Amino acid sequence: MRTYSPYLLLLALLTSACSSPDFDVVISNGLIVDGSGSEPYSGDIGINADTIAAIGDLTAFSGSIELDAEGKAITPGFINMLSWAPGDLMKDGRSMGDIVQGVTLEVFGEGWSEGPLTEEMKSSEYAANNRPEWTTLREFLDVLETQGISTNVASFIGATTVRVHEVGYEDRAPTNDELQRMKALVRQAMEEGAMGIGTSLIYAPAFYASTQELIELSRVAAEYDGMYISHMRSEGNQLLEALEELITISREAGIRAEVYHLKAGGESNWHKMDLAIARIEKARASGLHITA
Repeated sequence: MRTYSPYLLLLALLTSACSSPDFDVVISNGLIVDGSGSEPYSGDIGINADTIAAIGDLTAFSGSIELDAEGKAITPGFINMLSWAPGDLMKDGRSMGDIVQGVTLEVFGEGWSEGPLTEEMKSSEYAANNRPEWTTLREFLDVLETQGISTNVASFIGATTVRVHEVGYEDRAPTNDELQRMKALVRQAMEEGAMGIGTSLIYAPAFYASTQELIELSRVAAEYDGMYISHMRSEGNQLLEALEELITISREAGIRAEVYHLKAGGESNWHKMDLAIARIEKARASGLHITA
């Protein structure tokens, strides 16, 4: 059996430690666009695990993976803030349609979310060969994470999903008992990590919901610092009225609100865009957190 001097072993260990890479990944020679609004600048980026550990001149440092980005831009990952990719990610977690465009975060839940679901919803909303094994929104996100996906994901809870869960597709107000169960579903989703509540009020059965119903659901989300996001009831003839509803929900529920698709559809409504922006600015000046 061979024996080695302890001094030689110590030297070998020190040499090994000194030669180990400084970062998991080093991206060099790129044009860094950091998202702050400042001018792009040339530099290198060092990454450890999922963290940007260093930015600057890293020519004296090494990485387990080293990428030369000369002639390319380096940016933070883009956010698809209105993603309809759940089904695609279930089929192919690589997310090739989005991640090759730089999208690293998919945000779901504009009106409809992948939970909570009843057995009837699973049967009516999904193909027979694609029935969900999950029931809650958290369980769906866990399924994605377990099977493996390239992007990060987050979700709002869909107000339509909650309504169909309790009321179905009927054009009526929920009973008090149904509304209480709807609020409980929102609370459960928020405790499981939902970002807030999302509506798509331009579509049925979403537009069956009254403003007061949405205020009640949003009050629950607000308890968790959630957000109310909305594809509003109108983007044309009733644009300003629809915007006023969103502002009312924000004020009465004490919740931050986001207008999805701020636009004025139809030439006869184009002049309303300036009025809409002015109304949002007035709401913000009054202390409401309204964005678009």
